[in-house]
This record gives sequence, structure tokens and C-alpha cells, in this order.
Amino acid sequence: MPVLVDLLADVAVRVLRITVFLSLGVFLANLAVAFGLVEKIAVVSQYLTAPANLPDEVGTAILTTTASPTAGYGMLADFRESGTLDDRATLVAVTINTFFGFAQHIVTFYAPILIPILGLRVGLLYVTMRGLVALAITLTGIAAGRLLLDGSNIGTAASTAAPDGGHDDALDEGPATREAAVREAVGETREKVREILPRLAAIYVVVSLVVAYADTIMAALGQGGTTVTTAADGAASLLGLPGAAIPVVAAFALDTTSGATVLSPLVRDGTFTARTAVATMLVGGIISFAVSTFKRSIPFQYGIWGREFGSKVIAVNTGLKIVWIALALAVLLVPDYSIW
Repeated sequence: MPVLVDLLADVAVRVLRITVFLSLGVFLANLAVAFGLVEKIAVVSQYLTAPANLPDEVGTAILTTTASPTAGYGMLADFRESGTLDDRATLVAVTINTFFGFAQHIVTFYAPILIPILGLRVGLLYVTMRGLVALAITLTGIAAGRLLLDGSNIGTAASTAAPDGGHDDALDEGPATREAAVREAVGETREKVREILPRLAAIYVVVSLVVAYADTIMAALGQGGTTVTTAADGAASLLGLPGAAIPVVAAFALDTTSGATVLSPLVRDGTFTARTAVATMLVGGIISFAVSTFKRSIPFQYGIWGREFGSKVIAVNTGLKIVWIALALAVLLVPDYSIW
């Protein structure tokens, strides 16, 4: 019972944190539109949105992601709900968001935690490779928007014609005062949170229970705790990495910080070069997608978008990460690179 209480308390804290940032994102999205901030931000963000055939509002969400990925997602969810973006345009916007979400992690995780553990050379090389992967995904999103989007994918809520075929000026009338704009933003934020919060909490409780009792479940299925280690063994052997890569990959797949801690002394004693160390961490990253998708992506994305569209977001995110990390591995594992 104490374990269950601790688990539910942890879920409550996590859901509360996501709810706060999600509310902030929706609130800022409404204020940005009401106060005309979109036009000001568009001066910078248009270099991202214009080539991808996305509206200026999306640039606000993309830049917000750098400060808070959850808030950025909240803004995109609000734009989708309001009809500013259809599903295809939302997927493109989510893909473009990738590099800006990565930039936020540089400040909060990579620089203060991971690089000190790994050492400057290996740490910077790993962060650079992950940054290039994130940038490649963002550029893929821009290219996809350029090829796949047009006027039919955006602004559907704002393009309604007046009954006589003209333009209905009433649709352009914003709140009369700043106070009214804030009240309207608060109301829409409250409505969005009321819609998302029960779904978010329920999914997190289910996932957390499964994770907490994963060993019991796996034992009942007769597989014990060997699944990750077996996958790591196969991947390491296939790529020609040192035998010591197997426990590192297994640890890294379950927890990035733990994996880096296991790897660090093996780099210092010469078991791994900078090249093989980073390649091992990238392999761990690929294998960890199954774990991280279940523990974090499914609850978060389903909570924001619902099951159907959330599954599409997860599939696109995961697929692009695997493709570009695999290409990064191919570059790293090309022999005779003097820079390694």
C-alpha cells in the first residue's frame, strides 16, 4: 500500500507540472493572437513557418518550445482545436518543433549534468550528434510542409465567409479591452485543461502502475528482465562495438544519466574511444524508444491530443528519430576518421 501511495503521489506531481505548463501554453497562445504579438514574433519565426507553408501563429509555439516544450505543445493543441491547423499541418509543426525542444534540454540537462559526467570531448560530441539529429528532423518537417501543405491545411476556423459571399468583419473583432482579452484567454485555458486533465491523469496512472510492476508482469510472462539486455547484445554485435557496450546500452536504454555514469570510466580507461562511446549511447537511445514511448510519450501525447491523433504524433516522432539516429550511427561507424 505505501508503494501505491508513493506512486500515486508521483503521478499527481507529474500531472500537475504538465498541467501548469500546458495551461501556460494555451494562455499565451490566446494572448499572442489577441494582442497582435504574432505579427511581432513572425519577424523571426517566418523563416521557419513561411517555407513550411504554416501560419505565423505557429512560429509563436515553436519559439515557446525553447523555453518549455509542454507550453509549446499546448499552443499547437490550441491552434489545432481552433481550426488554425488541420491534422497534417499540426504534424508538420510538431516535427519542426524538435530542434527547439532539444535546445531547451541543453540548458536543463546536457550542459549541467551529462557533459560533466561524460567529459568534455565525449559529452560535446554526443550533444552535437543529438543536436544534428534534432536539426535534421526539424528540416525534414520544413521540407514536408513545403511539399505537402497548402492553403487548405491552415486557417479553416478563420476563413468562414459572410452569408452574402463577402467577408464577415465580426469574425475579425477581437476583445474590446486588454482585460477582456485576458478574461477570454483564461476562460479558454480553463476549458482546455478541463478537457485534457482527466485523460492525462488516467493514462499516467495506468502507465505508472504497469511500470512499477513491470518485473512481476515480465516474470509472469516468463521473460524476466532479459529483454533489454538481449536487444542490446544483438545491436552491439551487429555494429561491431566493444563487448562492454552491452551493459552500457542496457543502462542507457533505461536511464540516460545511469548509462552515462556506467560509460564514463570505460572511456577514461580506453575501453571506448570517443567514436564508439557516442555510437553506443545512440544505440541505447534507439533501444530506449520502446521504454520512453511507453513511460512518457504515450501518456503525454494521448493526454494532449487524444488516442488517435496522439498515436500519429508518436509514430512520426519516433520514426524520424530512428531514421536520423541510424544515419548518424552510419557516419560514426565509418572507420579511419582521424577526428575520432
